[in-house]
Amino acid sequence: MSEAVVTLKKGEGRTLKQGGPWVYDNEVESIMGSFEDGDIVIVHDFDGYPMGRGFINRNSKLIVRMMTRDRDTFVDEAFIRMRVKNAWEYRKKVMDDITSCRVIFGEADFLPGLVVDKFADVLVVESLALGIDRFKEMIIDILKELMVADGIHIRGVYERSDAKVRELEGMERYKGFIGEPFDTKVEIVENGVHYYVDVKDGQKTGFFLDQKYNRRAVAGLCKGARVLDCFTHTGSFALNAGLAGAEHVTGVDASELGVAQARENAALNGLQDGEEFVGADVFDLLPELEKKGEKYDVVILDPPAFTKSRSSIRKAVKGYREINLRGMKLVKDGGYLATCSCSHFMDYELFTQTIGQAAKNVHKRLRQVEFRTQAPDHPILWGAGDSYYLKFYIFQVVDEK
Repeated sequence: MSEAVVTLKKGEGRTLKQGGPWVYDNEVESIMGSFEDGDIVIVHDFDGYPMGRGFINRNSKLIVRMMTRDRDTFVDEAFIRMRVKNAWEYRKKVMDDITSCRVIFGEADFLPGLVVDKFADVLVVESLALGIDRFKEMIIDILKELMVADGIHIRGVYERSDAKVRELEGMERYKGFIGEPFDTKVEIVENGVHYYVDVKDGQKTGFFLDQKYNRRAVAGLCKGARVLDCFTHTGSFALNAGLAGAEHVTGVDASELGVAQARENAALNGLQDGEEFVGADVFDLLPELEKKGEKYDVVILDPPAFTKSRSSIRKAVKGYREINLRGMKLVKDGGYLATCSCSHFMDYELFTQTIGQAAKNVHKRLRQVEFRTQAPDHPILWGAGDSYYLKFYIFQVVDEK
């Protein structure tokens, strides 16, 4: 059966031509030929120039997700194997430890809509697009085969395709085992820190691997320090600080489940005596700590994304400014602030400007130690804005005088 052809309107496809991975529904002039949603189609510019192949889904605003820009390449098993092998070989090159890492990062690995995380001997899969869903089990089988060739045994695979965004693709949310069931409480080691990861009920795929090297960078500032870790989740920054020799660490999170897991992880690392975890709303707690006159050598702000759309950016800016100015007030003169945003809508310029406003409002001067992004197992593909989402600053905070 010949492939259907999607033709763009004249003047459209600008982001696609700049390296973007998608065709938007309002950019399409016509679709010729027979197809089902999820099928591979050919994309043509308005003048018939072939721009590559991708899978189509009329239920989505991202009507075509590109798989290849080569008009002569067919998306078959050999093609998928090449993509998966390239993704795995890349991680082996750029990561100092692949026992736990992101193995496939969607569009940035040219496998749009698919995320695969490796936690020790378990794979967790998130499939968010109809077309890639058809290749999901093939991709998993290829990955396991490649890992076995490297002496790595995978004992189980769990699917976490339960994100709400699946509904925008006309797909049902789903979670469950792919293959034989196994214990979904998985112990991993990252930067020498042990964690229990709940791949079944934890946030996203169970653990945020993207902050690996940022946790290590902050840990270097924490020896002998009094540390406040806000939005601690399951305690990752707090535990890195503790193992680095922090005098005392306080971790805060609104999720009681997260706090319970953080306490369990502290015990796993023998840190329960020097670390306390508090279930509280950070926005409520920081002003209370300020009133009590509390001061810390290191304050860490690792909030969830305050905005997941362009329409709520203004509200998000207010939230980021508030926690940063509160955090700065709690840092001792000459102490350190680590602060980040994981929303790609809160871009580098806006995030930087917002921190600067917060510092000005509380009469603090910032000395930038370093600026970082996500770990390289979450590669940033230029032209694919969604792939660059994590902005991470470390500052020394100095009182104006």
